[in-house]
Amino acid sequence: MPVLPPTETLHPVDAKIANNGDPRRSDSQLLDFLQQELALSASSIAIALRHNKQDPGPLPMILWKYGLVSLEQLEQIFDWLES
Repeated sequence: MPVLPPTETLHPVDAKIANNGDPRRSDSQLLDFLQQELALSASSIAIALRHNKQDPGPLPMILWKYGLVSLEQLEQIFDWLES
């Protein structure tokens, strides 16, 4: 399995976009979770971030809207954000 680049190589995301403004989780924590726990590639996350600029919204919803995560993975993301 290829080694993913560190999350710092991804474009920073406004916390309100990444996790609906929830101060309990930082952008880098969310990106780490997506890459490490859900095995999303850096390129998939980058695609979602680019779409987010054109169609603002919570990053988890953008990932789901563009088919980059399943509904089950989306639920895992929201469970993680709430924990």
